[in-house]
Amino acid sequence: MAPSPELVTAALATVNDPEIRRPITDLDMVKSVDISPDGVVRVGIFLTVSGCPMRDTITRDVTAAVSKLDGVARVHVDMDVMSTEQRKTLQTKLRGDRGPEKEIPFARPGSLTRVFAVASGKGGVGKSSVTVNLAAAMAASGLKVGIVDADIYGHSVPRMLGVSDRPTKVEDMIMPPVAHDIKVISVGMFKPEGNTPVVWRGPMLDRALHQFLADVFWGDLDVLLMDLPPGTGDIAISVAQRMPTAELLIVTTPQQAAAEVAERAGSIAAQTHQQIAGVIENMAWLPCPHCDERIAVFGEGGGQTVADALTRTLGSQVPLLGQVPIDLRLREGGDEGKPLVLTDPDAPASAELRRIAAGLGKKSTSLKGLKLDISPTKR
Repeated sequence: MAPSPELVTAALATVNDPEIRRPITDLDMVKSVDISPDGVVRVGIFLTVSGCPMRDTITRDVTAAVSKLDGVARVHVDMDVMSTEQRKTLQTKLRGDRGPEKEIPFARPGSLTRVFAVASGKGGVGKSSVTVNLAAAMAASGLKVGIVDADIYGHSVPRMLGVSDRPTKVEDMIMPPVAHDIKVISVGMFKPEGNTPVVWRGPMLDRALHQFLADVFWGDLDVLLMDLPPGTGDIAISVAQRMPTAELLIVTTPQQAAAEVAERAGSIAAQTHQQIAGVIENMAWLPCPHCDERIAVFGEGGGQTVADALTRTLGSQVPLLGQVPIDLRLREGGDEGKPLVLTDPDAPASAELRRIAAGLGKKSTSLKGLKLDISPTKR
């Protein structure tokens, strides 16, 4: 006996749009459901745009969900494209009745998304690798996570996450690709084919950052990580201005030369009045493959030196959050788009990164900075 339309619709309600991460029934993406007496079910689906990169995923998920019902012999999925009016309705449904929203949602009073700006004094300390693995660990723990690859000139996050899809545009909204349950946006996704450089000056960099934060539909995130370029240039200043509540994560390596530069990168908080969540020492040591003895390839103590110096400069405690050992698979995972915390969560480097991520992912219960809808009354 063929299933009823109600059962098929209920099955479709379990299918999420891969980019928006909400049921296709809630997004008015189901165009039609036709059921023949012999159990052949034909489902019509509206795509947001004709070149939607997720059409195959949607087809597969719809087919799998409906095929589970008793009495279904075959499933056919027919694709159509939303009209301009339908896309505007979808945009309103996602963003509310205010129309195209250019305000940065994470900068609004009362935002529950915790934002971390991952910074370093110099390149080559593994800042992007740390960012990607922290995000993957948080997402694996059940948090809703996003990454902004704000290192415009040296963007590398898409490769490290294995992202090859381009963002989809729905009216004035940009739908970020998703990899390992992480939403991600990068200038590398908008460039022509090939490894062409980005040659922009300050105003263009600031505009790109604003678009990444305001025009991208992030949904309700628990954590947003921003991979900043090294140093204290235009992007770092723009982040401080546009996202004053973003907390800085300073990544360094143990040697004193790197620590001194990292200290300067963190000291920007004294001028921008940002908080520093802590310091992460990457490449802290190399476990000997024969005896497990710790080999201090890059020296020792740099992370604690940075944390102590920033504590003195800012007048508030800046903790050393962790020390991540060297693991060749961290580099290999970055090249292959497979974060080590997912492929080998018990590796020493993974365990340390997951421990750091668990501490950062905890939501603050403080009401500091939150706008409360309370007005005084006379008695």
